[in-house]
Amino acid sequence: MSKKLKNLGGSNFCWTREPEFNPPGASGGVDACVEEQFQTARPSDFRKLLTSHLESAINLTQAKAGVVRVLLPDEQTLQVISAVGLTDEEAEPESLAKLACENCGKDAFRRGLCATDVEACESKQGDIANKQCHSALSIPLESTNSPGILLGVFTLFFNSPKSSSGKTASLAAIFAELCSALIEYIQANREAKRAELLQERQTIANEIHDSLAQTLNYARMSTRLLTGALRNKNELMVKKYTNELDGALEISQKAVRSLITDFRSEMDPAGLLKALHTLMAEFRSKYSITLETTIHVVDLDLPLEHEIQVYNIVREAFSNIAKHSNASHARLIIDQLCGYYVFCIEDNGVGTFSPVEGHYGITIMRERAQNIGGEIRVESTRGLGTCVQLYFPEPGSDWRKLHE
Repeated sequence: MSKKLKNLGGSNFCWTREPEFNPPGASGGVDACVEEQFQTARPSDFRKLLTSHLESAINLTQAKAGVVRVLLPDEQTLQVISAVGLTDEEAEPESLAKLACENCGKDAFRRGLCATDVEACESKQGDIANKQCHSALSIPLESTNSPGILLGVFTLFFNSPKSSSGKTASLAAIFAELCSALIEYIQANREAKRAELLQERQTIANEIHDSLAQTLNYARMSTRLLTGALRNKNELMVKKYTNELDGALEISQKAVRSLITDFRSEMDPAGLLKALHTLMAEFRSKYSITLETTIHVVDLDLPLEHEIQVYNIVREAFSNIAKHSNASHARLIIDQLCGYYVFCIEDNGVGTFSPVEGHYGITIMRERAQNIGGEIRVESTRGLGTCVQLYFPEPGSDWRKLHE
């Protein structure tokens, strides 16, 4: 499966191929796709809960359609997270839009409720309803705790002209406030729980560190005793202390591996998307490689362990591109297909990546993927670049119940 991707690099370069995802399993992921359509809304499910609010707003205001867009971590891009009254064909082309409004001026959405004549508007607001509506009311979704902080945009489309005052506008503003409160509550709740889990991991790491210090101290004592036994040519004690030293070193090795692999984390408490955005910003500042991003996931809600493993896999893939690919362009694509989350990291480099064990950290990447029930696929063709694809099944309801 693949999706049509745009050339966002701002240069003459254009990707000549699109990553494809072939779901594992006999049904090719069809069962998962069907099951996903009939899932019950969760308290942390942005899309379904916002859709419920949006449907109520449309009914009360007699609007024809509506969308809720949330602001991505780059603070420049709005992504449709909920749409009612629009077909998939109408909503999909504008699932991502720049915050600036071409018709009303840069950052117009920050100025308050905006009434727009759809047919006269040349911005994305005019395209999303496919010219079938006459007017739109757009209201910025602002933080209730931090005024001036934009969370997204709430928009209703109408068949008749609407003004920025009156009963309809007041009702729309009320629903916008409810959406803002819901978005902020869910984000804050997730961040608090994520921070708590990160603190728990840090506590465990500290305990491992203390245990490791004790084990190494014991190893030093065994070394001194071993030295004395060697000096006295006591073969029995030499064997005893050698075994003790070997055991201590084995325990220390396992503790260090666990500490490095499982507990050292650079995860942002704000979540995986924010952490990846920071990672990409650092990549762009260090290397002269054009890095593009395409996100097709409306709400990336994952367990902390998944976020940590995904973050480290993506970081390792970026590191390989910077060190070995000799590429001019790279891209990260995040998608959700047939019950799987799919992360593709692709470059247009020399394509000499050899996906064998022990090469370019592929062993650790595969171990990390396996820890979350996923897999790594690598496609590398000389002269055509390399695509590293991570995919893993969407976590079941069990972990969500523990965190809601």
